[in-house]
Amino acid sequence: MISVLIITRNEEQDLPACLDSVSWSDDIFVFDSFSNDRTEEIARRYGVGFVQRKFDGYSSQRNAALEGLPFRHDWIFLLDADERPTPELVNEMQRAVTSVPAGVNGFRMRRRDFLYGTWLKHAQMSPYYIRLVRSGKAHYTREVNEVLEVEGTIGELQSPLDHFPFSKGIAHWVGKHNTYSTMEAQVIAGGLSHGEASWKRALFEKDFHARRVAQKAIFYRMPARPLIKWIYMMFVRRAILDGPAGIAYANLQSIYEYLIVLKTKELLRNTR
Repeated sequence: MISVLIITRNEEQDLPACLDSVSWSDDIFVFDSFSNDRTEEIARRYGVGFVQRKFDGYSSQRNAALEGLPFRHDWIFLLDADERPTPELVNEMQRAVTSVPAGVNGFRMRRRDFLYGTWLKHAQMSPYYIRLVRSGKAHYTREVNEVLEVEGTIGELQSPLDHFPFSKGIAHWVGKHNTYSTMEAQVIAGGLSHGEASWKRALFEKDFHARRVAQKAIFYRMPARPLIKWIYMMFVRRAILDGPAGIAYANLQSIYEYLIVLKTKELLRNTR
C-alpha cells in the first residue's frame, strides 16, 4: 500500500527504532551514504532494502533515491532516521491513499519536534512537512534545507509525525548546523536566489511551503537577523512557554543564524 524511504548516514543509534515504527510496510528502503558504523548491518538484519550512493548533496541524494529505487507501491513515505510516525498517522496515511481525490499527489503532515523530552509546541518554526508523495510526482530542490516540490495538489493529514533532532546530543546538532550554516553562507555570498521576496506571498500565500520560501527570502535581506529570530521565537511564537527546552531551542536557532551572518561576511571579505 505504502513504500517507505529512509535516507541515512551513520544512523546506528536511531535506525532500529525508526525501522520498528514502519514495520507495517512491506516495502522499505534504506538509502545510505556509505556509513562507517553499523547502519548497513542493522538494515540487513531487519531484512529491508539497502542501497548505497556517494553523497553529493542533500537534494541530489533524495532525488536519486526517489527516481532510482524500485518501489513496489504508488505512494512513498519519506522518513529520516530520527523520525517516528505515530500509530494515528500510520492509520491516517493508509486510509488516505485508498481514497485519494483526483489530482492529489502528496500529503502534508504535522511534525512534532522534541528536546529534553519536551514537545517544542511553540518554539518549532516549521511544523508542516510534505512526507507522503505519489511516485514520480515529487522532486527536491535547494541543497541545504531542501524543499520538496510536488506536481498537483497537496492534501492535509492531521495526525503527527514525531521528530527527535537531539537524539544524538546537543554537540551533534551543533556540528550538523555548523555544516548547514556554511552551505547557507555560500548560497548567500554567491548571490544565489533564496526565493521571491514578496510580502504578499509571505503573508497571504495559501500553500504553506510557498509561504515559507517567501518568508525566508525576506528574512535573509533583514539586518540583525539573529536578534530578530530570537525575539520572534521567544515572544511571538512564545517559545518561553515550552520551558527550558523552548528557551534552549530559541538560543540555538539564533546562534545558527549568527553563524550564517558571520560566514557570509567572511566569504564576501575574502572575494574582494
